[in-house]
Amino acid sequence: MKILITGATGFVGKNLVAQLNNIKAGKAKHPVLGTDLHIIEYKRDSDFSVLEEACKDVDFVFHLAGVNRPIEQSEFMIGNFGFTTALLEKLKENNNNCPIVLASSTQAELDNPYGISKKAGEDAVRSHFSPQERGEKALIYRFPNIFGKWCKPNYNSAVATFCNNIANDLPISVNDPNVEMTLVYIDDVVEELIGALTNEATRNGDFCIVPTVHQLKLGQIVDLLYGFKEQRENLTVPNVTHNAFEKKLYATYLSYLPAEKFSYPLKMNIDQRGSFTEIIRTPERGQFSVNISKPGITKGQHWHHTKNEKFVVVSGKGLIQLRKVGKDENGNDFPVNEFYVSGEKIEVVEMIPGYTHNIINLSETEDMVTFMWANESFDPNRPDTFFEEV
Repeated sequence: MKILITGATGFVGKNLVAQLNNIKAGKAKHPVLGTDLHIIEYKRDSDFSVLEEACKDVDFVFHLAGVNRPIEQSEFMIGNFGFTTALLEKLKENNNNCPIVLASSTQAELDNPYGISKKAGEDAVRSHFSPQERGEKALIYRFPNIFGKWCKPNYNSAVATFCNNIANDLPISVNDPNVEMTLVYIDDVVEELIGALTNEATRNGDFCIVPTVHQLKLGQIVDLLYGFKEQRENLTVPNVTHNAFEKKLYATYLSYLPAEKFSYPLKMNIDQRGSFTEIIRTPERGQFSVNISKPGITKGQHWHHTKNEKFVVVSGKGLIQLRKVGKDENGNDFPVNEFYVSGEKIEVVEMIPGYTHNIINLSETEDMVTFMWANESFDPNRPDTFFEEV
């Protein structure tokens, strides 16, 4: 399949090209597309001959090129309508009736120079095909605001600008936090466009749509972004539920971090036994930490009413012991359950509520490293932790 992508280095184009190249290289699986893809990228600085040659036998066109911020308003019609008609003329000259995806805008409904130029482009694409073909081959998307990685800040995306400025400690300006934003995420856009390529476009009347849409107030988005910035201090993480807006916005925010902020320090609680360092704290999914035990050291020796934990030794060797609290029917201590663990065999040992437990580094020379997950973040006011030797 021979695919022409105009605006290939723009925000949507760059993401689409990257994923098609993943499919072409076999790095991403697709139920229909294989590795036999020929992708022709038409960029702002490409010679027009590239377009002319491609139009001879291209199988599919993604027409993503357009003008958003011209110097003169007349450039809207030149860039959004004029270039579209030039593309369509070249296809007609070669009797090429391949399907065309047109990246339009919700502003095509508005009476402003940009909207008028986008509407003219839509009409041109529709009239390129016969009435019988339009429904199948004129694939017009009126995109709302698109957000995600590689979007240019201070251009035409408030989300990109806010992500960039907050990530880089720059000021932002919010004129009206109650403005309602309708947003689609770039990965959802690319997935939908590739669906259109395989005759699985999502349709709504005369238009195609991205099915997953997010609607929030501008102030809510800003609050989330500042919350992301604070997470390095409070160790929280965003909602990572599939298709959650917060998950997508966080990925976008991270993509604007400068390289010097890719890493950040954690507070290590160090004593003669080793160290204990929290990595993540969440109200819904508990706490994740790393524990380092010095040779011969025993840690733990306590039990919990409700708190439960998972221990995974990833380096070194040790012994984890658990004993049910209290006495059996004969007045004797309950038996001790022992689990020998090491980084050579990764496994989980559960710390059971009502069982006192410990972890012992059996090495005389090496530290033991243990990943620990607890179902709740530690609260010093309600620690639910009671000393008792195993």
